[in-house]
Amino acid sequence: MPSNKSVSDAPIVQFTNCRILRDHQLQREDLWVREGKILNPEKLFFDEKGSADVQLDCKDSIIAPGFIDVQINGGFGVDFSLATDDFKSGIDLVSQKILSHGVTSFCPTLVTSPSSVYHQVRGLLPSHLQSDQGLRLVSGGGWVLPQISVRNGGTHGAGILGAHLEGPFISKEKKGAHPEHCLRTFEAGAFQDLLATYGSLDCVQIVTLAPEMRRSSEVIRELTKRGICVSLGHSVANLSQAEEAVQHGATFITHLFNAMLPFHHRDPGIVGLLTSDRIPAGRKVFYGMISDGIHTNPAALRIAHRAHPKGLVLVTDAMAGMGLAPGRHTLGQQVVEIDGLNTYIAGTKTLSGSVATMDTCVRHFQEATGCAVETALEAASLHPAQLLGIEHKKGTLNYDSDADFLMLNDSLYVQATYIAGEEVWRQDVSGM
Repeated sequence: MPSNKSVSDAPIVQFTNCRILRDHQLQREDLWVREGKILNPEKLFFDEKGSADVQLDCKDSIIAPGFIDVQINGGFGVDFSLATDDFKSGIDLVSQKILSHGVTSFCPTLVTSPSSVYHQVRGLLPSHLQSDQGLRLVSGGGWVLPQISVRNGGTHGAGILGAHLEGPFISKEKKGAHPEHCLRTFEAGAFQDLLATYGSLDCVQIVTLAPEMRRSSEVIRELTKRGICVSLGHSVANLSQAEEAVQHGATFITHLFNAMLPFHHRDPGIVGLLTSDRIPAGRKVFYGMISDGIHTNPAALRIAHRAHPKGLVLVTDAMAGMGLAPGRHTLGQQVVEIDGLNTYIAGTKTLSGSVATMDTCVRHFQEATGCAVETALEAASLHPAQLLGIEHKKGTLNYDSDADFLMLNDSLYVQATYIAGEEVWRQDVSGM
């Protein structure tokens, strides 16, 4: 009779006494993991005649897919929009720290910045330094995009799915905390203008732009063709302009309600996409919500959720001050001030990112909307995975998907975080 080693020598771990979020329901089942993947126990029992090498009692915890944050500007004193010599150690720090918030994958987000932050602009260097070698000599690692690389998560921290570039092709009227002097428009080159600004799209997962901009349609088509998610935001677009952008390939809305025209009954603007009847067949529009109790009134959160529950994606929009004491911090080119849970551009009342953590956003969303626990958890896991087209491996506990998951208590506080089936963070015993 074949042993449980007939297919693989890797140990099989069985998580028992738990409720698993699968098929939109919490189900009292065991979770089986091998080689970083969720295992189908029926195939194990009947095809391999195998059994578990290790059993772990989960003490009636909820097991849910790991959270995915597609909009996070930094945290713990690190600003992803600042080109520094120790940028890589900064991104490593954030990826490690957010494990305690249940985040297993994320998109480091850059707000509107000068081109020299995205990449080294050769034309700004003396001619003798414009070779690749010369660029390396003067860079000191001082530009950002080439230092962001897609990588798997693990004990070192949450996985990186690619960068989210929020701006600079956005509306001056709805710039929010973005520096006006860095804003750009699409000129004769259109998509080439975008490439000239960013330098490379190799590690880019999402681009936020304003769809009312001239020639934005061709830019949206080109980005979509390259598998990059286009998000609409920081915009004064009316509904027909937003619908046209979706018809050209846009699939996301950046922090709904914030930095866009307010809902109006004769022209609901970008918000109207939630119930539009002009979305192409088979296409779903997702929308980000900052559920921190500051950026979006609970009533607005409820309206959005009830209008389009399957499209809601929880994001933190966290900035460098997350995890730090109140005071002054940076957000790209701006100085911001933290006052409690409020973050403003210093000296103004303009909101600028948040200091919320993803687990806090999940709990606030569930409390504010009264939705099911399953719904709240999927808004931070399944929905962002679907947005990025990675739901076959992330955002679910389906068989053969990545074993990135959380143990939570009934109040949705994270007790432990696992990536590829390996424990990467656990609440100390006193907090369990």
